[in-house]
Amino acid sequence: MDAAQALLVITNLPDEASAQLLAARLVEGRLAACVSILAPCRSVYRWQGRLEGAQEIPLLIKSTPQGYPALEAAIRADHPYELPEIIAVPIAHALPEYLNWVVTETRAEAPPKDP
Repeated sequence: MDAAQALLVITNLPDEASAQLLAARLVEGRLAACVSILAPCRSVYRWQGRLEGAQEIPLLIKSTPQGYPALEAAIRADHPYELPEIIAVPIAHALPEYLNWVVTETRAEAPPKDP
């Protein structure tokens, strides 16, 4: 399995409830194999000419390049921010079995069940 077949997508949500909801929708829709919801952090940024700060909940989303367009569209559709941070980082190296799991879990059809 080639590591280039997986992406780590990063976004931030304003609160735990919206983070939980988006994470569940992405995994249920097979747009992500896994979404890690991290501890709140403080972001400082410039928005519309003003210095701003906000507490945010970071999400680490494991997906594939093939599924990225639909994943991005789903994040944009469900994200409360006017301009959400959506950053996709190619995974250069990873455990091959983990990469296979990411690819399998993001296929449109459900993987076969173990007997």
